[in-house]
Amino acid sequence: DLNGPSEDGIVPACGALVAPIELASGSKAYFVGKPNPLMMRHAMRKLGAKREETAIVGDRMDTDIVAGVEAEIETVLVLSGVTAAGDIERFAYRPRHVLNGVFEIPG
Repeated sequence: DLNGPSEDGIVPACGALVAPIELASGSKAYFVGKPNPLMMRHAMRKLGAKREETAIVGDRMDTDIVAGVEAEIETVLVLSGVTAAGDIERFAYRPRHVLNGVFEIPG
């Protein structure tokens, strides 16, 4: 992510730190984290979880939800962070579930 939420508002994240290195080196970084599905597949393998039993819950369409879509797992978008309900239609993919926050996840 280029930025992320904090108690004080949006702040720079890992992608903002990598961008100058990419620019200076002329090379693109290979990210193993979100949205690369490799991270999800490795975690599922490590935990012994199956795709059909796994979900990703996140607040960003461009990292969390696309990671779940590409890893072929259940996706839950929470609107308590970066992505607002009106932003969803800007993307070619959709989360399976949309909740106002993690407090709405059934117990």
